[in-house]
Amino acid sequence: MRAHALAFCLALAVAPAPAVAGEAFWSGDWYLKLGGTGFVGPRYEGSSKRLFQAAPLISLGRAGSTVRFSSRNDNPSFAFVDSGAFRAGVTGKLIFTRDADTSSDLKGLSAVKFGGELGGFAEVYPTDWVRLRAEVRHGIRSHDGVVADLAADAFVDVTDTVRVSGGPRLTAATSGYFDAYYGVDARESARSGLSQYDPGGGIHSAGLGTAITWTATEKLETSAYAEYKRLTGPAADSSLVRERGSRNQFLVGLSATYRFDFSLD
Repeated sequence: MRAHALAFCLALAVAPAPAVAGEAFWSGDWYLKLGGTGFVGPRYEGSSKRLFQAAPLISLGRAGSTVRFSSRNDNPSFAFVDSGAFRAGVTGKLIFTRDADTSSDLKGLSAVKFGGELGGFAEVYPTDWVRLRAEVRHGIRSHDGVVADLAADAFVDVTDTVRVSGGPRLTAATSGYFDAYYGVDARESARSGLSQYDPGGGIHSAGLGTAITWTATEKLETSAYAEYKRLTGPAADSSLVRERGSRNQFLVGLSATYRFDFSLD
């Protein structure tokens, strides 16, 4: 089992600061969280084979931010609107190359290029213990589709230092996304041995995620998490998934971060 860093996880949660005459927007108290995560998950989206992977975790935010809950599924975001019960702003995601080096299953298929996704997010707390979040992002270089992620998380503090959370997830996308990850044209079919497949848009997957977070000290936070999703629609119908992969996707992992506090003038 070898470590394989497929993802660089960066979280940016910054609430708008009150304007103070003569001060720059960055002035004030901030925190920086540094850490890492290790998890066992699919070699690629749709794979039936699993691999241990590792990634750094970086989170930057303003001290006193009104963020009540965050999930490992949240992509880097900057909130322009933050009223406590509602937050909205921009979000983005970094995408790493997916090619034959990722898995032998992908030999003969065109590589998914290094790039990203950029868009917006909104989240609301209908109660003190439930958060609903939606992200809509457009692909940059890696694909030319639109991806939407929806999640609902219930969370409860079972002790002063232990929080349990979990809830459903749903992902949908347009044909541009599915074509990059699941499409197989005539040339790719001849090279890979997979059946041709030309996907449209639709629901990508539905699943559940859960986590147990332990605040070991004021600055050290650890977490154990597990996720399951079932590929549906254009993803499940792909010859890559039907002939070499699996509709069922599992992931389990551990993470730890340490918080550094600092001030900027």
